[in-house]
Amino acid sequence: MSTMHTDPWAGLNPDARARLETRDYSLADLGQRLATTGLNASEAIAGRDSLADAWIPGVELFQRRVYQQKGRGYFGELTRLNEGPLDRIGLVPRQWASAMMHRDSAKGFHIHPPHIPEGTVPSEWFRKLYIEEPENYALRPYDREQWDVMFFLTGICEMLLVDERQGMPRRVMRFTIPGDSRPGPDNAAVIIPSGVAHALRNIGNEDLILVYGTSTVFHPAWEGRIASDVEKAPLPPDWDRYIAGGNSSPT
Repeated sequence: MSTMHTDPWAGLNPDARARLETRDYSLADLGQRLATTGLNASEAIAGRDSLADAWIPGVELFQRRVYQQKGRGYFGELTRLNEGPLDRIGLVPRQWASAMMHRDSAKGFHIHPPHIPEGTVPSEWFRKLYIEEPENYALRPYDREQWDVMFFLTGICEMLLVDERQGMPRRVMRFTIPGDSRPGPDNAAVIIPSGVAHALRNIGNEDLILVYGTSTVFHPAWEGRIASDVEKAPLPPDWDRYIAGGNSSPT
């Protein structure tokens, strides 16, 4: 009579067993997933009240509705300036722009410098804005620093945010937002404060097209880069050697 092995991998060679890994499909709590593997936008929005210890202060993530129009396509509102999150926090973009990212491409990390009033300690200023008076939106110097609000029209965006403001907990947020071409509960927009580094990856099978508003007009000097080598698309090493006049043939 045969007996069943308690080890399901008993039939593998020892070398294969030593290299073996299995994936953990159990779900961690929302805060841990937001900071590591990431959440869908709808999960982050629905769990917002339980994510206070993981959420980056000043970041807003809000759902959008995309209306299917049978036989024609779809219609999706971006935002209304007299209601909704932008109206609530008093952010009126001064410039609108569009961007397109090809499939399998990425941008970032970008970061914009936060305005610190003369004679103010940065950590104390941020504490006042986001901890002591978080709903006093009139304190925020939108006209002196760049905030972004992003809307996605096509493709699937994976976004990563890192809080780099002095005195603030260094939190990471990671979430996925599909464009209007993929209507559903995860259609959303995101508001990003200055001092928060942000990166985007196109993880869909079509070009990622976004429209974004900024609280100030474009200032090249305010476009900081951190860990942005992914944007450089380096040439193959043998091409570099050939261009430089070296021998591109293998030795």
